[in-house]
Amino acid sequence: MHASALEAEHAEPWSVRVDAHDPRAAEHIASSLASQILSHASWERIVVVCIGTDRSTGDALGPLVGSLLTEQLACGLDGPPLEGVDIRGTLEDPVHAMNLRDACGDLAAAQRTHLVVGVDACLGQAEQVGTISLGLGPVRPGAGVNKALPPVGSLHITGTVNTGGFMEYLVLQNTRLSLVMRMAKVIAQGIAAAMAAVKSARGEALACLPAHRDLS
Repeated sequence: MHASALEAEHAEPWSVRVDAHDPRAAEHIASSLASQILSHASWERIVVVCIGTDRSTGDALGPLVGSLLTEQLACGLDGPPLEGVDIRGTLEDPVHAMNLRDACGDLAAAQRTHLVVGVDACLGQAEQVGTISLGLGPVRPGAGVNKALPPVGSLHITGTVNTGGFMEYLVLQNTRLSLVMRMAKVIAQGIAAAMAAVKSARGEALACLPAHRDLS
């Protein structure tokens, strides 16, 4: 789980926040994310790391996004592997606190060729619940529950699933699944649409690679 949404919003020079209940939320995510991806012109592969665990309702946002995104991008797009999209973290193969270093250990050495987008749940203030934030810089998994884990990504997408500040683990366990599912669908749709826009702008085909399975 990422640090609070309020902290992320003020810590980064570029940030966008949308309400998951906005009918155009996925469209807003797509346009903002595509513009940022295109501004990082040197990448050869996009890696979307969806962090979290299906053992906690609130923290399942990341794996849900990973699984939904895998399904949406599995649509026959062709292209060489280095022009592809690598999705890490799904309901079947989650990326979480226990395996994060192993699952993402190769990315630090590939910063010049890999553009990494980190996706995670976070806690925030009551008025922020149900909102999705995009920004420059990494997600910081575990910060919301005082865990020291390596940061992930050059860009981040976080969803505020519940309020923070007190008994965070219990709060995550008691988060409404309907809200998490809505947010996951919006984020996945937004990322998929952003990939289509990037493909169109670059005139290249993006290949959807299988979800990362070497998590040992």
